Amino acid sequence: MLVANGCMKRPYIHGFITYHTTFNERKMMIRRVIFNKKGGVGKTSISCNLAAISAAVGKKTLLIDIDPQANASTYLLSDEYPGIKEKGLTILDFFKSSLDGGNIFALNPFFYHSSRPTPDSFVHQTRFANLSIIASHEHLADIETQLASRHKIYKLKELIDGLGSFDAVYIDTPPAINFFSQSALIAASRCLIPFDCDAFSKDAIFEVGRHIVDIQRDHNPSLRVEGIIVNHFMAQARHPRKIVDQLTADGLPILQAKLSSSVKMRESHHESTPMIFLSPEHKLTSEYQTLYDELERGSSL
Repeated sequence: MLVANGCMKRPYIHGFITYHTTFNERKMMIRRVIFNKKGGVGKTSISCNLAAISAAVGKKTLLIDIDPQANASTYLLSDEYPGIKEKGLTILDFFKSSLDGGNIFALNPFFYHSSRPTPDSFVHQTRFANLSIIASHEHLADIETQLASRHKIYKLKELIDGLGSFDAVYIDTPPAINFFSQSALIAASRCLIPFDCDAFSKDAIFEVGRHIVDIQRDHNPSLRVEGIIVNHFMAQARHPRKIVDQLTADGLPILQAKLSSSVKMRESHHESTPMIFLSPEHKLTSEYQTLYDELERGSSL
């Protein structure tokens, strides 16, 4: 069965619809959103470390932080982050610019306003080669209601569409089903769902799946779930293995690569340095590389 964009449609399984990659998609910028409504499952660590590996292998990569907690911004920018906020060049400022901003000329399509920021104005190069970021801001949530009421749900997609040449975009989302996570799902072509092997996280997976299907049907038919990432996995513990086996038996798209817990990740956060640059030979770094390779193999199918 084919959908409108030419992708082969896979079966509907517990709220998940996934699609095969088309030839045209493989030639385009990869847009991955990392999403789960549950906090503490490792969205930021996964987003930043996959983006870092993408950059390390030579791909021009962008991380978009759309979480008001701004942890990804602190992780990748460190001491540079406060200056970017002061300059007014964060995702908050982008969304504000999509509103009228108090400038009546900004609302007039026939008036050329030369000082209006371009999409690339919000992109900042990190100290890591090939890795850029659009930073978040802690006051982002303050304008959520206004953005939703003004129907700005497609603005993030328009921002990405207007950017310069990137090979891959990774979007870090808040732990909620809200305007910002919906914007990210609409802007993305692929979705990764982190899962941390507990009962509460298992329950959230099914709700996330139903929400993704709604986005696919109503806003973004090209969105596909690449898979569920098992994080904080303890291979020798019986309970995590049992939960993962149950999800697999239910037909959910569990990725083969799994990420273990390590205090090295805390060091990585503290040093504002992703694992591939901090400790390339570490076991957790190897697990991230295995995950990245699995995703890239899937992209080539």
